[in-house]
Amino acid sequence: MTDRPWLSSYPQGVPADIDPSQYASLVGLMEESFSKYADRTAYSFMGKDVSYAETDKLSKAFAAYLQGLGLAKGDRVAAMMPNCPQYPIAVAGILRAGLILVNVNPLYTPRELEHQLKDSGAKAIIIMENFGVTLQQCIAATPVKHIVLASMGDRL
Repeated sequence: MTDRPWLSSYPQGVPADIDPSQYASLVGLMEESFSKYADRTAYSFMGKDVSYAETDKLSKAFAAYLQGLGLAKGDRVAAMMPNCPQYPIAVAGILRAGLILVNVNPLYTPRELEHQLKDSGAKAIIIMENFGVTLQQCIAATPVKHIVLASMGDRL
């Protein structure tokens, strides 16, 4: 593709191309960013700032927790969460544990959720409590063995 009109919208200093071989994995990129920008705000939610250092610490703990459940490298973990502070921590933890992230639309119906969990082979799910009733209606028909329940106010 030679015509790339979006490049004119890039701020000065943002390269048009990147070297995809710079990192062996997405985890390597995350870990460098956690270290390099430790004192900076990674994201803000409802007036609360979360630093890269805090995300680093919490995602390491979550990765260890997932491994402690007996999940092994390559196992799939579903995340049924909206945009909230717990989501990036969960994603980083899942990837750091060597697991495969399965993003799930929080607005799925029980039938849609059951299909995605079966199709992906997810052994665990991280779910916001608001959507627990949907999971409750289909969990028996899925391979999910572990449920991590989060509340919207947990990180506030």
